Amino acid sequence: MRTTAAAAGLVLTAGLSLVQASTAQAATARAAAPCEGTYTIVVGGTGSSWNNDGFTGNIQQHVGYPTTIPNGASARAGVNELNRLVRDQRAACPGQHVKMGGYSLGAAVVHIWVTENWQTFDNVNAVLIADPKRQGGPGANGGSVPFGGIVGAPLAGADRYFGDVPVKTICHWDYVCDESAGIWTYPNNHIVNYPNDFNMDFHNDSADEQWYNGAWYPAAW
Repeated sequence: MRTTAAAAGLVLTAGLSLVQASTAQAATARAAAPCEGTYTIVVGGTGSSWNNDGFTGNIQQHVGYPTTIPNGASARAGVNELNRLVRDQRAACPGQHVKMGGYSLGAAVVHIWVTENWQTFDNVNAVLIADPKRQGGPGANGGSVPFGGIVGAPLAGADRYFGDVPVKTICHWDYVCDESAGIWTYPNNHIVNYPNDFNMDFHNDSADEQWYNGAWYPAAW
């Protein structure tokens, strides 16, 4: 299925006007996190802010980046900020496990980070909720593939280039992460189909699996 630029914009943004993220959000004020336990860092979706992204649980860091217009530039800014934060924490706490989670545009940010950094960063896992870069199973459609010429790299396209990083992906009857769900499922399903998944304490540090339309599948599905 191929959509127009207008339809693609509808899917990844709920008609928000173009506003640049504030300097405070882009910089993401960061207090030093302790080295004990897991360092959990999360990335919100379109229209979210670093202090209002919907994630709950024992979280040490929320990532701020430009979220108003979901495109390659906003995704790249998010990846760069995520990379800065996790590497600063790793430098301070070399042996600490990092758990990162993202929703929608934020899931794409985490997805891209894992693809680009798995070879140089270990002891990390990822949780991707409604990932627009999700690659579907055999014969299935994934996320943002139809929007490649519109949203731009690195947001465009779908893949599973996660190396040896454990990645848990969650997609439930949602057009953003599953084109076959149908555009009529947006935005309702994208908003209401993940009631418990935003609690990062529900996701363990080694989950390497897929949850698709209520069913469990292995990571290689």
